This record gives sequence, C-alpha cells and structure tokens, in this order.
Amino acid sequence: MTIDDVARPETPEAPPENTTTTTTGTWSALRPLVLRLHFYAGVLIAPFLLVAAASGLLYALSFQAEKIVYAHELEAPVGDTVLPLSQQVHAATEVNPNGTVTAVWPSAEDGATTRVLMADPDVEEGKSLAVFVDPYTGEIRGQLPSYGSSGALPLRAWIDELHRDLHLGDLGRNYSELAASWLWLTALGGLLLWLGRRRKNRRALFVPEGGPKSRRRTLSWHGTVGLWAVLGLVMLSATGLTWSRYAGENIGAVQDQLGGATPTVSASLDSGAVGGSSEHEGHDMGGHTAGPTGVDVGIDAVVEAAGAKGVEGRISVVLPSEGTGYVVKETDTVFPVHLDSVAVNPADGTVMDELRFADYPVLAQLTRFGIDAHMGVFLGLFNQLALAALALALILLIVWGYRMWWLRRPGRPVARGTWRKVPPTMLLPLLAATALVGWFVPMLGLSLVAFLAVDLTLGLVARVRARSTAA
Repeated sequence: MTIDDVARPETPEAPPENTTTTTTGTWSALRPLVLRLHFYAGVLIAPFLLVAAASGLLYALSFQAEKIVYAHELEAPVGDTVLPLSQQVHAATEVNPNGTVTAVWPSAEDGATTRVLMADPDVEEGKSLAVFVDPYTGEIRGQLPSYGSSGALPLRAWIDELHRDLHLGDLGRNYSELAASWLWLTALGGLLLWLGRRRKNRRALFVPEGGPKSRRRTLSWHGTVGLWAVLGLVMLSATGLTWSRYAGENIGAVQDQLGGATPTVSASLDSGAVGGSSEHEGHDMGGHTAGPTGVDVGIDAVVEAAGAKGVEGRISVVLPSEGTGYVVKETDTVFPVHLDSVAVNPADGTVMDELRFADYPVLAQLTRFGIDAHMGVFLGLFNQLALAALALALILLIVWGYRMWWLRRPGRPVARGTWRKVPPTMLLPLLAATALVGWFVPMLGLSLVAFLAVDLTLGLVARVRARSTAA
C-alpha cells in the first residue's frame, strides 16, 4: 500500500503474467483516481489512524499488564475448600454495606478470586465497584472500579477510553469513527495499488526488497507488510464501526433487517414480557426484589440449577431486579466458546428460559466473534498478540507512508481531474456506490466531500497564480 506511488522514474519492470489488454486498460483508468484518494487519506487521515493504532497497541498489551498490576486483587492462595458463593457475597456486602450487589463472577479456576460487582454511589456512572473475595477464606483482597462485560479494571478501562474517544466523551468518538471509516478503504486501495504494480518476479509481491535506503526500498516494505496485514486491518475497521455513533446505527439496523439481532434470554417474572439482562442494566440503587412472594432460594441454588442445564465453568450471575429473575451466563470466549445462558426463578429455583449460543442466528454469532476479537478476548493471549501485531504494522505503514511522501519531493503529484479519465460506464456505477457508502458511513462521506472541496480550492488557487504569473 502506498501513500503516493508517483516517485522519480524507476527502472522499467516486466508486466505481470496473463494480464489482458482490457484489464490493463481498466486499471490504467482507475489507478490515478485510487492513487489520489489513497494519497489524501494517507496525508490527512493517517494522524487519526496513528492515534488509534498507538492506543490500540497499548490496549492489546493491557490485558497482561492488568494481571501484573492487579495481581493481589485477582489472585488468592489456593486453599482446601471453596466457601459457598453466598458466604463470599456476604463478605463483600459486609465490607461495603452501601453498595447493591448486581452481579457475581465466581472464581473460575484455582487461585482466582471471586468478583462481586456492586452499584455504588461513589463509582462513576457506567461502572461497577468490583469487590474481590478470596473464595477459600472469604478475605477481601481489594476493591476496584470495573467496566464493561469483560470486566476491565482501571488501567485497561483508561486505555480503552483513550482508544475509543480520547477521554473527550461523545466529541472524541468522532475521531475513532473517522479512523475506522477510512481504515478499510485506505487498506483496500493500497492493496489494489500494490497488486497493480509491475514487478520482475512474484516474490517481490510478498517479500520486502533489500538494498540501499531509498524510496523504492521503503515502498517495498510498505507494500508487503500492508499485503500481509490488509485482512486484519479490514476486520478491525468493520468491527470498530459497529461501536460508532453514526455508522453503528446503520449497521445495527441492517443486521436487524437480516434477522441477525443478538437474542437475549428472557428473565422476566411476567410470562407475557420478553427481555434480557446484563451486568449493567436493570438495577437501581435501592436493592433488588426476589420475586412476587419475596422468597429467594439463594445464589447457591441458582448456580446449581444452571449447572444442571449445562451452564457452568466460567460464568456470571446477574442478580434479580424489579420484576426479573436471576440470569446465569457462561463467559468463556476462548474458542470453542461457551456462551449459553439461563434465567432462574428466584422463588423456587426453576429455570424459566434457556438460550444456547448454537441457536444464535449465524450473523449474530459472527458479530459476537468479531467484536470479541476486536476486544482481544476471543482467543485469549493469541488474540491479544495478533491485535498488537496489527497495531504495530499499521504504525509502521503510516511512518513508511510519510517517509515516501517526504522522499518524493520534488516529484509531481497525481494530477487533478483524474476522474475524467474513467470511462462513463465505470464512472457512473462508481459514483453511485460512493454515494451509497458515504450515506451508510457518514464520517467517510462527509470527509470525502471535504477532500473534494480542498482539492477544488487548491486547483482554483493554482490556476489564479498561473494566470497572474503569465500576465
């Protein structure tokens, strides 16, 4: 992938094998347009991509850093007997009587603490207070704010917010949406430019060339690394857009229309209502209601009932809120995933509803896989290393791109008006597709209009200067 593939004259290379005249003519017409768009994206959008890549690299490394920084809270000496879960929850409520328990993450392995999540007036909105309990002794190992379904602790949550919105709230989300909107287009445009180059052998397509430091060598590294990373970058772009403010709404609407909405287990005590539950929804600061009779069989019986339905291992237990029962969900995202869930009636411990991940619509399953992969929780450490590698690759691609731009001076840029060279039979469908994509991904559409305005302004200024010089 190149930022501006119009360098000083280079040694002619042999054309690729089996290239037809029609294909060559089509690419010759499209190449200047793709190149100019890639150039603008590289120069003007690359700073946003660089921030996203750098913060994404930090986020990928934060999982392991979290285990080190919060080792005391996350780990406990292995004992002989695990206390009943109800006793562990009671220990958490004693240390923080002002909090309301909303969910419990039982210890899932030897030496891991139980996490009791609470709604607490001293914790900022959107986060829970996590109380870490030694499952063998009931000792409180610590209390920390916890965010999201992955239970991000302060270090990872801070980096996540930096990556998402630069800690600027809704205003900052525009930066990440702009970066995600352009990443896929820049990556695919660069792929076309790299594949369309003439080269003496196919090895140069996949392996960087050595030789003296020059623009040609930088281009080789830029192109080959981009080729290997392009699929991952496009996937990051697509999954990142699902969280965006504007494109995310359109993606969600299309997914619903295609029948790919993510189902939720019904935890409503009213048989006529359908709904779901999550760790951060359906709870208030006034406590929870057990059921119509006020009877609650207790969390131990609930976990046992869920286990009888095969929902066990790494789980989350969401406590009842007004009009709902318990929800027990598997949270093991390491492939093969275990994400089944059940709703349990607190009055008698019967299972009211079951939801198996295998019964999700295929599109909903793929969406879950993609989002978990973007978050670094799909395949554990391998996923996090892959994210770090992609983020580092993107950083290098941007640096190499700017280096090529600098080394090209004073080479001529791609001429304006390249769209005029595209045949009408190809230009009209291209314009229609661009308008459709621009509407579906608004930040991309608006920035494209801005690029066009800048380009027209620069062209007008250049013509005025030329006339003044001639006069």
